[in-house]
Amino acid sequence: MRIGELASRAGVSVRSVRYYEDQGLLASTRSPSGQRHYTDVEVDRVAFIQRLYAAGLSSRTIVELLPCVEAPSEENSDAALERMALERERLSAHIADLVRTRDTLDTLMAAARAHRHA
Repeated sequence: MRIGELASRAGVSVRSVRYYEDQGLLASTRSPSGQRHYTDVEVDRVAFIQRLYAAGLSSRTIVELLPCVEAPSEENSDAALERMALERERLSAHIADLVRTRDTLDTLMAAARAHRHA
């Protein structure tokens, strides 16, 4: 399938597919005229990449995790687990920051409501 069909089936933009290729997250074969061609496997891969992005992972981190998906081995699994643990710690810290920000907003909102009713 060509790039537009992949993008459509995966629910992403053509620009995203090109970006994934530029970042080393996705590969295509090229026709003699240079058009990109993909298989059905890439539809699932793009969906997987999207889930990792939605989880807050960077393209660099995703590239580091892909060997575990592509060639599962004890070594690849250990490296992926270590990387995912670091990402989990980063996300937990970010969540803690967000909770503090929300709590600050709650305090400000309560003060604003109290001021309005006074």
